[in-house]
Amino acid sequence: MDGDFRSTFVREPGSLKHHPALVLNADYRPLSYYPLSLWPWQEAVKAAFLDRVDIVAEYDQVVRSPSHEIRIPSVVVLKDYVKPQKRVAFTRFNLFLRDEFSCQYCGSRGDLTFDHVVPRARGGVTSWENVVAACARCNLHKGSKSLRQAGMALRKTPKRPGAEELRNTGRKFPPNYLHESWIDFLYWDAELEA
Repeated sequence: MDGDFRSTFVREPGSLKHHPALVLNADYRPLSYYPLSLWPWQEAVKAAFLDRVDIVAEYDQVVRSPSHEIRIPSVVVLKDYVKPQKRVAFTRFNLFLRDEFSCQYCGSRGDLTFDHVVPRARGGVTSWENVVAACARCNLHKGSKSLRQAGMALRKTPKRPGAEELRNTGRKFPPNYLHESWIDFLYWDAELEA
């Protein structure tokens, strides 16, 4: 199976238009939680037609060609297992996800940027261990000072996240839209309430 399946997830919900399909790996787990591994319905129908996926759940709506009629898939599972990546890329998005989209100084959410704990002007490097998510106010207050000089403290020590750790963090941020047919596949390993 080609590697396109991992990288063709849609990050912009508006581009899904209607009837997105949740994409599961061959072990019935989503390939990605954040962003949630979704395909536009056209991609899901194409993959089903090419026998690359099994359809697990469907919408009530159908699409037709001159010779076929198919219900639009809402959940598909890949026939071949795609091995998850072990290395986590050092990107702004992954950094914010690691820090749960909150300022690592005050805990606020929104209008985030990133801050070098040891400022670059003082020899600090751009790495997982030295960069944190920060709100604009805290970043401006800290400037090129050390934490002690600025009178600030980190909420948690920055470190390189593991791929599984980042996937689990992503599960805390469900998308704005969850179709009812997806719920069992997204939270099947969550602890049950007594």
